[in-house]
Amino acid sequence: MLYIGSHTSYLKDKQLLGVLEESLSYGSNTFMFYTGSNQSTLRFPIDHTLRDKAHSLMKENNIDKEKCIVHAPFIINLANNSDERKYNFYIDFLKQELDRCIELDIRNLVLHPGSYTTLTREEGIKNIANGLNIALKDKENVNLLLEYMSGKGTEVGSSINDLKGIIDLLNDDVKNKVFVCLDTCHMNDSGVDIKDIDKFLDEFDEKIGINKIKCIHINDSYNPVASHKDRHANLGYGTIGFDNLINVIYNKRLDDIPKILETPWINRNEKDTWAPYKYEIEMIRKKEFVDYINL
Repeated sequence: MLYIGSHTSYLKDKQLLGVLEESLSYGSNTFMFYTGSNQSTLRFPIDHTLRDKAHSLMKENNIDKEKCIVHAPFIINLANNSDERKYNFYIDFLKQELDRCIELDIRNLVLHPGSYTTLTREEGIKNIANGLNIALKDKENVNLLLEYMSGKGTEVGSSINDLKGIIDLLNDDVKNKVFVCLDTCHMNDSGVDIKDIDKFLDEFDEKIGINKIKCIHINDSYNPVASHKDRHANLGYGTIGFDNLINVIYNKRLDDIPKILETPWINRNEKDTWAPYKYEIEMIRKKEFVDYINL
């Protein structure tokens, strides 16, 4: 089954209910959101009434909560432990984000693995695994999805080997809670040829296992392959191309895995700014590109 949705806004007045209403307006049957700012630790309490209304509406619209996604803020960096106070702070904040997922009953949390900065990649991998072992130790019925990264700077997670290295170091009681979130823009920018997605999946299955893929961010890229940058483009307006992205979305090996759009909003001018997701989801369902930006 095709599970397709987009990044949505989680705002204080409507919270999860607002996320769902926005998603339905795009024709989505899944969604992703941050539980607060993606650049800070500021969080407001979860309104259980709004949460319960959202889950009731999800049932009415046949939206499976197991296919819905929360994204952790970018500020968490488990790869560098040179400042022990900061490292422990990030672990504690990740625990809080996991608790919020459990409280919201949306139990898939995507995390950028982090950047090793002044350390080595091997040290970064060990630090990430250690942080996850601590953060997930006593958390039940919640999944942590490591995002595949573009490889800019000293990012960890821009190869299958990076992700395998982290997973291999996880304790047995944590390993079954850790999965992977692919990102087509990040993969392209890291050096993966999306036109040959099955070659990538063969290697992933051999080293990690396709059953570990729990989400895919669907984004075109403004950058050429192996640029090690990270600039998302709208579907069909980038270097990957609409047909290649459709082949990923409808790949039989990736069936039933939620696909989430993180493509840029359209910004013609300050009075003409809007989300593209309704158009992109319709194109995906019809498997037909429409130059909607220039209509």
